[in-house]
Amino acid sequence: MLKNVIIYIMCFIISIIFLGCSKEVENHTGSLVVEEKTTADNRDNLSKRPKKTIALVMKTLTNPFFIDMEKGARKAEAEFKVNLLARTGAQETSIEQQIAIVEELIDLKVDAIVIAPVHSAELVPVLKKAQDAKIPIVNIDNRLDVRISKEAGLVGVPFVGVDNELAAYQSVKYVADKITKPTKAVIIEGIRGSDNSEQRKRGALRALNQNRNIDLVAIQTANWKIDEAYFTVSQIFKKYPDIGLIVCGNDMMALGVVEYLAKENKNNVLVTGFDALQEALQAIQEGAMQVSVNQQADIQGYKGVAYAVKLSEGEQVPEETYIPVKIVNAENVK
Repeated sequence: MLKNVIIYIMCFIISIIFLGCSKEVENHTGSLVVEEKTTADNRDNLSKRPKKTIALVMKTLTNPFFIDMEKGARKAEAEFKVNLLARTGAQETSIEQQIAIVEELIDLKVDAIVIAPVHSAELVPVLKKAQDAKIPIVNIDNRLDVRISKEAGLVGVPFVGVDNELAAYQSVKYVADKITKPTKAVIIEGIRGSDNSEQRKRGALRALNQNRNIDLVAIQTANWKIDEAYFTVSQIFKKYPDIGLIVCGNDMMALGVVEYLAKENKNNVLVTGFDALQEALQAIQEGAMQVSVNQQADIQGYKGVAYAVKLSEGEQVPEETYIPVKIVNAENVK
């Protein structure tokens, strides 16, 4: 009898230990993600932590831009003495995955959410749900659609980011001003409908339209992806073999373009990017790219977390905060 009681107690203790652990599972993309328990007890424990828990939701970590963003957020984590819970999708197009992440954070009852949304409109409903659960939201990098947010009742969400239209205009104009003979141009844009993608396209169009020597022959999306940009530009060149300028909405797509141009020995094509990734800076030094934009992702991450902490403590923060950009070209890349 005593032996059975001892065995029962041991099994009970082991079950508690396992229930308290998180587990790693493989998602539909094959990536390992941490699946945290969201039982009532676990949520209560999270809410009773002495430190506030701030969640950072990014698009992906396959783009070094977001690695820099997390570095800035980690700096704020240490400075403000909070727990930073970083979450990210598998790709920059993982809308449903990012929505599921926000749902998880609502269940966890985090103190605030800082989000760089994959899509400016699709994330609005779940963020409204978070706001209704009394979780403050800070929007960074890609701005949520203002009209759709207002219609959904998602209000009072501060934005931290850059003036994408102005930055794109300045960077593309730097190259466009150097074109003095008839030149065919192409725009490779990011996710259509995302605010940052649309803003960069508008800025690029404004710069291109100011030079009568430039003939814009195509606007295609490559959804921020390097491999998709490679394929997209290969198809465009089949129709327009004499393209002289390719404007890209981010550096990942620009690097895909550069890879294609190198493979096909097309050495006289001008390429613009956006993000100032290390590989892009190297390409600028080598002359394979002409310009990129440093939008200081680390500062965006830092500011986002700093504002989230203040909001969680009932303080006010600015409605809009624009981070200065740096136009990087061959003259200042080093």
